[in-house]
Amino acid sequence: MVPSLTPHMPVKQKMAVSFKSLMSSVLGRGSENGSGPAPMGELFTKTDPAVDGDECLHDCDGCSVKYPRSFKIETDDVLYGHVKEWATHALVATGKSDWVRDSADEKGSVMEAIEHAHKPTNGKMKLSASNMPTPNDTTDYSEPTTVLLLPAFTLIRNVQPSNVGQLIIDIIDKAPTNTSPMAPFTLPASVPSLSPGAVPDLVTGPCPHKAVILLCSQKTRDARCGQSAPLLRKEFERHLRPLGLARDLHDERPGGVGIYFIDHVGGHKYSANVMIYRRANAFGHDELPPENKKTNGQEENGHAENGAATEDMGAAQCMWLARVKPEDCENIVRYTILKGKLVKPESQLRGGFDRCKGLMSW
Repeated sequence: MVPSLTPHMPVKQKMAVSFKSLMSSVLGRGSENGSGPAPMGELFTKTDPAVDGDECLHDCDGCSVKYPRSFKIETDDVLYGHVKEWATHALVATGKSDWVRDSADEKGSVMEAIEHAHKPTNGKMKLSASNMPTPNDTTDYSEPTTVLLLPAFTLIRNVQPSNVGQLIIDIIDKAPTNTSPMAPFTLPASVPSLSPGAVPDLVTGPCPHKAVILLCSQKTRDARCGQSAPLLRKEFERHLRPLGLARDLHDERPGGVGIYFIDHVGGHKYSANVMIYRRANAFGHDELPPENKKTNGQEENGHAENGAATEDMGAAQCMWLARVKPEDCENIVRYTILKGKLVKPESQLRGGFDRCKGLMSW
């Protein structure tokens, strides 16, 4: 008999969740389609020793990186199904790895401008400050910067507070969302400036990475985030490097995995929080439907065969994990990054989506 993937929920959390569900019912809130979160085991495949080998049962025993002894987190709460729905995710390059308590309060920043601009029409946008390098490698908010838009896997360059309105209306509003079916999409290659000569045109282009790992690093919100992010990055890079997939902040070679620090995502008591966005069959190791296995779901020209998703359609999956330790990194690379599977969903999965399946955790 296959054990349930649903862990036991502590009484205190169960009471809080019941109250939240009651209020959502009374106020008419909930998921957009009203169906609630997809069952954990249907959203993402869990590793199986019979299929994936015994390595999925064991943490890395050669990991030399450890958290400080004082690093304590909450381990009893059930995590899955409690993150709020989001449609798109904008990562703003700041060249910094820590920010004021709320990054939208960074004076003169793109984050501040987005916070005060009109909201996107295609759903809630998650906004993150990131340590992505700015074009001139400065932390000066008066200079144009870059935004990585997910799930579109699109880079938007020359973003400034003064053209944030155009960014939202002409690009973000037209981009695919986490609930969009996997399909080809087109965003404008450029958006002409409303102030030619004073403000440059917005320019878009594909993100070169096949997957990105986002690590909360904001120590001003919680010291554990500032401690965990550098250690996890070091360990992820150690396992990605032999595979030829490690990419530093300025490495724009096609393929590979980008690792970025971001500001607070919520739930720091479950540190470390790790968000992973993957393109469809990112590295050719995903388990595909039988009809798509012959060519990995793609024809030689890179277009979809039999309606299969291709990597130019943006992120197919996002896995939001928590309670991640350095010794988890090897199997996260081996199974989650490379294959789109989860090793410890019962204790680590907070939420996410799979656009190929049309399933979400909300």
